[in-house]
Amino acid sequence: MEKILVAGATGTTGNIIVNLLQESQYFEPIAMIRKEEQREQFESKNIKTVMADLEKDVAHAVEGMDKVIFAAGSGGKKVVEVDQEGAKKLIDASQKHNIKKFVMLSSRGADAPSNAEDLQDYLWAKHNADEHLKKSNLNYAIVRPGTLNNNDATDHIVLTDKLEKKGEIPRADVAQVLSRVLHDDVANHSTFEILEGDTLIGKALEQKSES
Repeated sequence: MEKILVAGATGTTGNIIVNLLQESQYFEPIAMIRKEEQREQFESKNIKTVMADLEKDVAHAVEGMDKVIFAAGSGGKKVVEVDQEGAKKLIDASQKHNIKKFVMLSSRGADAPSNAEDLQDYLWAKHNADEHLKKSNLNYAIVRPGTLNNNDATDHIVLTDKLEKKGEIPRADVAQVLSRVLHDDVANHSTFEILEGDTLIGKALEQKSES
């Protein structure tokens, strides 16, 4: 089984990702935590943890890992320090440790932050992190969902390089997409946008991988 470092494991989406990966026969999640008191929520479910802070050195966090999912976020409080620079540090560390794939949870609008009506600081941070990943020598998938909600999973999405419409998507569906693109034959060196839609997630990713 491949070891997957999940940055942002204590967040809402990250937590869903960790639980999905724990049920997988291919991947073992390693939850990245920032505080000692966060350890119990994972270890009580036999999920391993690694202590690291995105505002500090994170090089040790990727040691022994096969792949990385970056689902961390500062919630708008420290977008440059965490969403941008924290992501960049983890990307650089991943390059040094020959991580096989880096999966980035980005955001719609990160391709053109200056066109956004709001959240420009956040979108610039995501944009800069995404560009840093694209310029790295890592295999990557950058996933840009619409507005996240906490509805139940639908298992159906619309996926395209650039969506024309705004919309929402359940975190549970986003988590499933991020987990599935970890596979070696899915969406390599790709950036795409997703919303709730009519196509089964597996089918949508299969079509993306073939294009």
